[in-house]
Amino acid sequence: MRHLFNPVVLCLLLSLGISPLYAQKEIFKGELYLGAGGGSLFSKVDFVPSVPMGFKQGIYGGISAKYISEKHLGIVMEINYAQRGWEEEFESSSDFSYSRTLNYVDIPFMTHIYAGRKTRFIVNIGPQISFLVGDSQKMSQALSDDLDERRAADPEARIGMQYEGAYDLKKVDYGLIGGIGMEFKTGIGDFDLEGRYYFGLGDIFTSRRSENAYFSRSASRVIGVKLTYYMRMF
Repeated sequence: MRHLFNPVVLCLLLSLGISPLYAQKEIFKGELYLGAGGGSLFSKVDFVPSVPMGFKQGIYGGISAKYISEKHLGIVMEINYAQRGWEEEFESSSDFSYSRTLNYVDIPFMTHIYAGRKTRFIVNIGPQISFLVGDSQKMSQALSDDLDERRAADPEARIGMQYEGAYDLKKVDYGLIGGIGMEFKTGIGDFDLEGRYYFGLGDIFTSRRSENAYFSRSASRVIGVKLTYYMRMF
């Protein structure tokens, strides 16, 4: 019995000693990545009452930081310059045209989910806040003349309320952004290729809370594609 006890005790002691070492190997070490990227976007504004329009093409890009806090999960924060806005649609027989560019600094803060090793499927989703830093518009002379004539005939007519001068633009926009794509890990760094969609929750113009507001809704909708290059810091 004594000879049997000693090996059993020895095995137990060895297993107790090995268990902490194995547990330490399972502890995930955080990973920090810094990068930069850019891409193309297509934006419009959801007006209520509606305004016929198509998507306006623009560009966006900036710097990114990604921290992997545990296996398959992390966070991504970015600061991007983005050209958003809208482009109106008119009858093909007319000489009317109008587009407006809204320049924003976008700051998304997203949860990052991934699956895979060298090639990863990625999902990013979270809130975004944006700051308006400038805007410009392009209006055809034919449309400008038509608006002047209609307003001269009826000064009280509420036409062209989406054009410059009708309302001040809000300086801050906010909403939700989500993206799916692939990450490619290489010897020179990581490349994240994503398709994204931004759903604006705020209005770019005065909302229905104002008695004089014409639009009860004027929220941004943005579809974009972005390629980001990351380098691992630790």
